[in-house]
Amino acid sequence: MHPLQKITMIEGDITLGGLFPVHSRGPAGVPCGEIKKEKGIHRMEAMLYALDQINSDPDLLPNITLGARILDTCSRDTYALEQSLTFVQALIQKDNSDVRCSNGEPPIIPKPERVVGVIGASASSVSIMVANVLRLFAIPQISYASTAPELSDNNRYDFFSRVVPPDSFQAQAMVDIVKAMGWNYVSTLASEGNYGESGVDAFIQISREAGGLCIAQTIKIPREPRPGEFDKIIKRLMETSNARGVIIFANEDDIKRVLEAAKKANLTGHFLFVGSDSWGAKNSPILNLEDVAEGAVTILPKRASIDGFDQYFTTRSLENNRRNIWFAEFWEDDFKCKLTRPGIRGNSGLRKCTGEERISRDSAYEQEGKVQFVIDAVYAMAYALHSMHIDLCPGSMGICDKMDPVDGRMLLSYIRAVNFNGSAGTGVMFNENGDAPGRYDIFQYQLSNTTNSGYKIIGQWTNHLRLNAEDMQWSGGDKLVPDSVCSFPCESGERKRMVKGVPCCWHCELCDGYQYLLDEFNCDTCPFDMRPTPNRTSCRPTPIIKLEWSSPWAIIPVFLAVLGILATSGVIITFIRFNDTPIVRASGRELSYVLLTGIFLIYLITFLMIAEPSTVVCAFRRLFLGLGMSISYSAMLTKTNRIYRIFEQGKKSVTPPKFISPSSQLIITFILISVQLLGVFIWFGVVPPHTTVDFDELRPPNPEYARGILKCDMSDLSLIGCLSYSMVLMVTCTVYAIKSRGVPETFNEAKPIGFTMYTTCIIWLAFVPIFFGTSQSTEKMFIQTTTLTVSMSLSATVSLGMLYIPKVYVIIFHPEQNVQKRKRSFKAVVQAATVSTHLSQKSSDKQNGETKVEPDRSK
Repeated sequence: MHPLQKITMIEGDITLGGLFPVHSRGPAGVPCGEIKKEKGIHRMEAMLYALDQINSDPDLLPNITLGARILDTCSRDTYALEQSLTFVQALIQKDNSDVRCSNGEPPIIPKPERVVGVIGASASSVSIMVANVLRLFAIPQISYASTAPELSDNNRYDFFSRVVPPDSFQAQAMVDIVKAMGWNYVSTLASEGNYGESGVDAFIQISREAGGLCIAQTIKIPREPRPGEFDKIIKRLMETSNARGVIIFANEDDIKRVLEAAKKANLTGHFLFVGSDSWGAKNSPILNLEDVAEGAVTILPKRASIDGFDQYFTTRSLENNRRNIWFAEFWEDDFKCKLTRPGIRGNSGLRKCTGEERISRDSAYEQEGKVQFVIDAVYAMAYALHSMHIDLCPGSMGICDKMDPVDGRMLLSYIRAVNFNGSAGTGVMFNENGDAPGRYDIFQYQLSNTTNSGYKIIGQWTNHLRLNAEDMQWSGGDKLVPDSVCSFPCESGERKRMVKGVPCCWHCELCDGYQYLLDEFNCDTCPFDMRPTPNRTSCRPTPIIKLEWSSPWAIIPVFLAVLGILATSGVIITFIRFNDTPIVRASGRELSYVLLTGIFLIYLITFLMIAEPSTVVCAFRRLFLGLGMSISYSAMLTKTNRIYRIFEQGKKSVTPPKFISPSSQLIITFILISVQLLGVFIWFGVVPPHTTVDFDELRPPNPEYARGILKCDMSDLSLIGCLSYSMVLMVTCTVYAIKSRGVPETFNEAKPIGFTMYTTCIIWLAFVPIFFGTSQSTEKMFIQTTTLTVSMSLSATVSLGMLYIPKVYVIIFHPEQNVQKRKRSFKAVVQAATVSTHLSQKSSDKQNGETKVEPDRSK
């Protein structure tokens, strides 16, 4: 039997298996090589130490002793598989029916001791091989050193657990660090090989799943880099210079050469490195490159040295440690001596071991890094068995029937449920995949003038990140975390337009016009009655305005209207006061009062047009807007028509025409007015008056100047339609005034009415282009309202000034002319007018002022 195929056995009520790399991999054809003192013997002794502690603990598995069967894997997966078959022998049913002893009796075959669980293995490749077998026989396995991410697959390795975090946790921790610093655009650097490439792959995979983090460059450092290779790497990194953060999974030599190349390129302080545990807190990679490495954040698994194990192991000797069948070999290797054993010739090149040597005193000793995890793995199995015993064997002092044999699947559930403080004082537990929580210390390399420069712990990672931002320090002592982003956040009111294929890069575009920021990526138009807020994050109601009395657009029309109302009132009062005087009677009192009423209403409409719109105001606007003008022009049309008919009739006969009496004139006038009233009342019935807010009229490109205008429901066309009848009357009146232009002004009002109509036509011809030409103006409502009211006031003023102001002047200032004249017959009037017309035509060839012919007023 090969000496390395031995099994270290510890008797107990419950037996645990153990797999340790006591020896290294042997050369071709030889399974095992030299003994491994730290990774082999230290770890194996840690299991024995843990068993001693558990078996001596009265509170943990009382009256139950844990035993062990420990195998050597020789750091080779195939050899470990062969060795581990020992663990499942007790579960394999063998058919011995055809085997007989010499006396014919069936043989007595001792039943192999049953292993309830296995501690190990060390290398991930060994654990993977062994786990595939152990799961077939439902034997739980707890590893103390295997960190391959694939062992987290609970479907393939459902009976596998580990007290060390998988490598993917380191990548997760680095992703969390990057995101905690607000970076979203980084590059990765990896040394060619399993460690660097798998680390970067895990980082990229986790960052992709987490989202919000983009990889600018993924660069691999060749195993045999050519001259200038690292200068090219730095140049490539600068192609995406915004990605200042560099995630580096590389060996010490590669780290050092990357820093040297950055310094050579004069990029000291530009790159912000996040290093894996290969960098850790080592000084060798940054020697003489401290200024380039300043601010580098690195990660290192949290480890602790177990003082109790040091005390235990340093007291081991050949006499008190015979249970470890490999300890003598360790002794020879550790103390560089040779033990005398029967049948083996001593090596003359080595001194003879005395057995009095002492570990640590006569040889160098430093506790191996995974000792803590071996102890925790054994305790995890013990606590699971303890909980299982409490549940299945309450009150029993030892193993009860329900735990004989131990059900592997049930034990697995208890293992996954353990939660206790481990040998280093940290919690031991497993997630649903059997992985222990990752525990990492996070360092930052800092330069300081006041304290010692070097690596400073700035946080920890235990399934989640705890980063002390106030302890971080960057180039030049700056406390503000530098940026490593592709695109900076958009300003308020700007949307992101993503760069195709790079989710962390975007262009910012302002939501313009009447748009607001609907979400991070889209703008939307505000409702018609709203406008965006100044920061364009939402919409706000558009202010509603109306024509104010204090506005210059209102002051001028109101001033003209007030003057007109005062003047009209003065004329009316004068006419009433001198109602029976010749001038008032000659002007046609009845129609004059009607005409003055119309003029008064024309002035009055200015106040209705400026007043705040309401249903009542809108109704009165419709009613009076055209009514005043229709009254005035109906009266004037009736007058001019009467004059025209009189003188046309006089040319034919001396018989007066019909309907020239005052009462007939009033009836004709009111008939003409009633057409306007009928149209207005029909309009009331079809479209009842109401107010509306026009948000389209005052909607300039800059929404800050947008306003809603409170107005009556009268469009430009309906407003013109309302005045159209008055326009027809005005044009008709003008036609009659032109036809009656030959009548001497001393006989009637034909010529003053003619001048009035000519002037009025000019005013309204000017009004139309102004009114419709300002339809695109931002102050359309104000201009059109002012234009309309001023035009109406001017036309009323022309009528008042031409027809009545001269009469009032004579009545008040020349009362001597306001006396009764001798009445003349219709025939005399017509004859006088005919003579006057004839003489006027004769004198047209003479110079102005040479001849003056006046009618004989005495006739």
